[in-house]
Amino acid sequence: MAKTESLPFSIFENLLFLWPMERLCKWISDYMGVLVLAAAALALAMPQVFSHLKPTLINPLLGVIMFGMGMALRPEDFRIVFSRPRDILIGSVAQFTIMPLLAWALSRAFALDEALAIGVILVGCCPGGTASNVITFLAKGDLALSVGMTATSTLLAPILTPLLVWLLVGETVAVDVVGMLLSILWVVILPIAAGLVIKWRWPMFTSRTTAYLPAVSSLAICVIVMIVMSANAHKLLTGGLLICAVVVLHNVSGLALGYLIGHLLHLPSAKRKAISIEVGMQNSGLASSLATLHFAAYPMATIPGAVFSVWHNISGAAVARLFSRNSSINQ
Repeated sequence: MAKTESLPFSIFENLLFLWPMERLCKWISDYMGVLVLAAAALALAMPQVFSHLKPTLINPLLGVIMFGMGMALRPEDFRIVFSRPRDILIGSVAQFTIMPLLAWALSRAFALDEALAIGVILVGCCPGGTASNVITFLAKGDLALSVGMTATSTLLAPILTPLLVWLLVGETVAVDVVGMLLSILWVVILPIAAGLVIKWRWPMFTSRTTAYLPAVSSLAICVIVMIVMSANAHKLLTGGLLICAVVVLHNVSGLALGYLIGHLLHLPSAKRKAISIEVGMQNSGLASSLATLHFAAYPMATIPGAVFSVWHNISGAAVARLFSRNSSINQ
């Protein structure tokens, strides 16, 4: 097996597995929130510089992130779905009820125009974000539950995301449910499956690349944010405060309600933290991708996903610090 694994990847190993590169990748993943914020600021300040980055790149970049997630998953991550079904069920129900309903309510409360409302609802109906597992780990939450919830919500997304979007916006906007389902299968499920195959076929290579995957995902998120922000910079600068307020309320309310549900069900602190983070942090890159593909008539629908990508990394870092400090105090 060692020879089989080394042949296709020997060149990459020589280039990739260098100590300075490992340090650089760790720095990128540690400061992901700062880098995403910087990417958004640059794209808003100099949209013409990034105009060559086309929206068609969003899907491949999202596929790269999902591929990395597939390579990072373990059989144990899937077993938890069956060994702790109650916890996974609680988390999944919270994921696909709290955020979609919050999105719909906030869109109505702030009287958002149709395009922005679609974008906010898309964010709410997407599965858990790829960074949630890292944030849960930093927050000293139940990492196994977090990974199990991410895997479950991602696998349920091809059915539940199009269905929820259709239920919440289908009255006024034509929603291509089948097309959205196929998009999620192509952009999310297939790359994850490919990552799992690579891990199974070349386990040694996969174990050595795992440390680099968060950095690759972080850079891909930065580029997605740049694409969406630069393409809509003028519109965002002229009316962006409102959507920023809605996104912040959406995320913070999801974090708070996720934790509250765990508290009301008398779950241990570590599980409350995991559910809170999983509910509040969405796969907002997928939301921007779906908006680009299926709501081209509403260009501003991509904006909430991009703003959410920036904000939830900032709030996630803050929540991780708050939760971890509380754990230290309680010990």
